[in-house]
Amino acid sequence: QPATALGIYAPQQHYLYDGHFDISASDVYQVGTLNDTPPWDHMGNDATNIKAIAGDISIDVNEIDNTGSFTADLELSEGKYVVTLERVHEFSACQDGGIAAFLYEHGDAGCGDSNWPKSLLYIAGWGYGSATLNGETIYRDYEIHFMVTQGMRHRETLEVMLNPDSGNAGSVNPAAQQLDFYIRSPTRSALNHPDREVFDHFFAMEVTWR
Repeated sequence: QPATALGIYAPQQHYLYDGHFDISASDVYQVGTLNDTPPWDHMGNDATNIKAIAGDISIDVNEIDNTGSFTADLELSEGKYVVTLERVHEFSACQDGGIAAFLYEHGDAGCGDSNWPKSLLYIAGWGYGSATLNGETIYRDYEIHFMVTQGMRHRETLEVMLNPDSGNAGSVNPAAQQLDFYIRSPTRSALNHPDREVFDHFFAMEVTWR
């Protein structure tokens, strides 16, 4: 890429690339709660409204075929909360069919919004899915986005710096990785940040590749 000190080959340029990403994540945090009263901020960049929760997140996808699964099985104060991706969907062309690998997103990358800093995404997915709470469906056909990124949050404080002090590389720590995901309602609300009636946002600071 122009003005970068390091180039990287696209996955498809590698003869051995099979497109299969089998990843799990733990050390999970929730931003806000399920029942926050609007107006609320569920980005949590200043880390003042986040809390550690028990649970695991699993990604098992094939980027070439745009197939696979994403599941988050979490223990919240309200009970057992499970998010499942049920249908992969491309919302914009940069999402490469709905499962994409090794792309830049967010910030000024030209793909995604600026609610997160620009980062190299090792694997990311978009689509529609559902969430259950204690076995009862609470969301159906809601939008889901997951991504394994460079270190967007500070290791100790868990704060996010959206924009770098200088340069174009993005305010991330490439020596760290994290997983970030949300499930959000199709219905918008200008009261909230981000501007949705529902925006359940979680991130995990320990990522394991298989």
